[in-house]
Amino acid sequence: MGRKTYSLSALAVGTIASLSLMSADGAEALALANDTEAKSEDAILDQASKNSDFETVPADNGADDAITFVSSPVSQPLPSDTANDTSSEASSVGSLRDLVTRVEAGALTDQMRCLAGAVYFESRGEPLAGQLAVAKVVINRSEDQRWPASYCGVVYQRAQFSFVKNGRMPRISTNSAAWDRAKAIAHIAHEGMWESKAGDAVYFHAKYVKPRWSRRKERTAQIDTHIFYR
Repeated sequence: MGRKTYSLSALAVGTIASLSLMSADGAEALALANDTEAKSEDAILDQASKNSDFETVPADNGADDAITFVSSPVSQPLPSDTANDTSSEASSVGSLRDLVTRVEAGALTDQMRCLAGAVYFESRGEPLAGQLAVAKVVINRSEDQRWPASYCGVVYQRAQFSFVKNGRMPRISTNSAAWDRAKAIAHIAHEGMWESKAGDAVYFHAKYVKPRWSRRKERTAQIDTHIFYR
């Protein structure tokens, strides 16, 4: 081999070596840049997740590196308001007596006073179920077109309730336990808080009498000394 040929070969080898070294340095630099970029992106996403209420989920487009932000608000269910739910109050007691002791009738309207008055005068000596049945008779009549459409109208209707004298109700002992019970029973019946054994009865009488009209009526219940009909 001549000196010139040898010199050209050496130059070629040197050039190739230089290019290889440059390629290696460039690849290493590119890899370093990509790694830095990936770490920067991860750091940004990590900081974003810490400073917000978002969570990351993969996008549904086949790309592994795609990111979609989905809002995740924190919510708390509101408690149900049962403070005025009389049915829940009734369902939490075991007997009508328990319910009567819990009910606060408060101030009475004229109509509710008529209803409670009928309970007081017609059945204050009866068990609570009997008092409730009397209240239901007044309510059932007020809802039947054959009678007046109000409690007072039913109670004061001529010749219907024996305690009414000359269109007036006798004096009530308002400080008595019997009146407190009558008010509670009237409230329970008016609100439909307890089912009465009398059902849809619109008539009743004491068991020691036998009025002729009772033979034409359907008997619904007997509670202590009262018999109820519809």
